[in-house]
Amino acid sequence: MRYALLLHYPEMTADDLGPEALAEGMREFDEYAKALDAAGVLVSAEVLQPSTLTTTVRAIDGSLRVQDGPFADTKEQLGGTFVIDVADLDAAIEWAGKAPSVSWGAVEVRPSGTYFANGRWTQFDYR
Repeated sequence: MRYALLLHYPEMTADDLGPEALAEGMREFDEYAKALDAAGVLVSAEVLQPSTLTTTVRAIDGSLRVQDGPFADTKEQLGGTFVIDVADLDAAIEWAGKAPSVSWGAVEVRPSGTYFANGRWTQFDYR
């Protein structure tokens, strides 16, 4: 079963963190990704650019509205995602608990309902 681990944490720049903390965070996430990969559960991982670079697109009254910046005004950001394929929610929670950012932000565990790979859509039945 596929789960997206959505990493939410306080909005900070590299300058806010400082070079030592940035290097340590990069090392921890590298180790985490390698552990997921070695366990054979990693599908993909993405590190997102800062939310200040976000563009939000909505359809309102039949026309597209483009807004610079994130949709929500919040002090936290969605900083990255890991998509994993594990047996069940308990396994996904166990991996989420090992994410480096869990000590300074939330890790949202969300099951995938549908995914597209190898030219076709696959749907999950969660009953």
